[in-house]
Amino acid sequence: MKVSISNSLRIAAWSGAAASLMAVMAGCAAPQATNLNEELPFDQAVAHATDGLAGQTQKLPAFLAKVESRLNKRGVVLDPMLDAATGQQTAATVLLETRVTERLTTRFDQFEVLPFQSANLARAQYLLTGTMTRIDSGASNRKRALQINLALTELKSGNVVAQASAVAKDEGLDHTPLAYYRDSPVLVKDKVIEGYARTSVTPPGQRGDAFYLERIASATLINEATTLYNQERYVEALGQYRSALATPTGEQLRVLNGIYLTTFKLGRMGEAEQAFGRVVALGIAYNELGVKFLFNPGTTDFWSDSKVSGPYAMWLRQIAKEGTAAKVCMSVVGHTSKTGSEQSNDALSLQRANVIRQRLSGEAAALGARTKTVGMGFRQNIVGSSTDNAVDALDRRVEFKIIPCG
Repeated sequence: MKVSISNSLRIAAWSGAAASLMAVMAGCAAPQATNLNEELPFDQAVAHATDGLAGQTQKLPAFLAKVESRLNKRGVVLDPMLDAATGQQTAATVLLETRVTERLTTRFDQFEVLPFQSANLARAQYLLTGTMTRIDSGASNRKRALQINLALTELKSGNVVAQASAVAKDEGLDHTPLAYYRDSPVLVKDKVIEGYARTSVTPPGQRGDAFYLERIASATLINEATTLYNQERYVEALGQYRSALATPTGEQLRVLNGIYLTTFKLGRMGEAEQAFGRVVALGIAYNELGVKFLFNPGTTDFWSDSKVSGPYAMWLRQIAKEGTAAKVCMSVVGHTSKTGSEQSNDALSLQRANVIRQRLSGEAAALGARTKTVGMGFRQNIVGSSTDNAVDALDRRVEFKIIPCG
């Protein structure tokens, strides 16, 4: 067979162009994450992280044509941002997602941020997640700084396509938890929340956390239910939590906790107690359950306000019931906030753990021999703000950790 010189040249040119394109695409497959370690005012840090995230997408083949991107925007759903240490949504995390959304939509033509709803999962190409975490600023007389992490994950493949981080000064920010988290009796940071946080720090080119991503559809229902709870629309919230529970991946701590909170708010005490029992059972299955038993300052007496401490007897009853049914051994771990000396807090946290153990033994005598107490003082603070209010309520928790018997 004869091949003309001109055809050979065309084949060679095509092969070279194809090879060049493949090289470009290979180079574009995994842009480098952008990290800024300089401590900046909050809005500047958020701007740097958002710009870094968007800048990485410019190197992806899907974003190379600017004109096309303006005409065919890339849909992005934003799973509400969290405090990575607590798993909570706070006033500060809401501000973070507001600032990120504003900057993405006003400065980058290729993005369209869509509400985090199940119908939009089919429309959107990408999932946006973000966390903030307190870090040591290196100076004892200064507030801890905030590490901000953002990630953009392709919904179809589950691969992270862009990730960026920045450090913000913790000045003028409100870390008060939103109503759902403020009212929650337990720490809701479970495997799903941990997976969300891991996805937010995953380098580009790697897959996001599978456990979290497999539960995105139910997460949209949970978000809608939690929004309704925060708006005090408890009947509607309860319906949404139950809808979430009915999904294949709906049995999550956030869902069961939401059912407890809404039934309690609606005065359905029998249903509330049953729901709290399921929360406890799931916590035992996860081998750890953190409960917010609040005490009067410096004492082993439960918080005087019955609106706060009123349900404690029921909580203890269900913890005793589920612990007995599961035939587990538990370490009852007391925690305090950082106010006061280390020695006094160690002693106080142990005394409070002993009070809880005694109350559990009163509910189920068999638990007495299967529990031990530990006082951690403030050494395992989650928040560490030392504000002794709703912000650091989790620091004054009692944990029930499953331990080997014998």
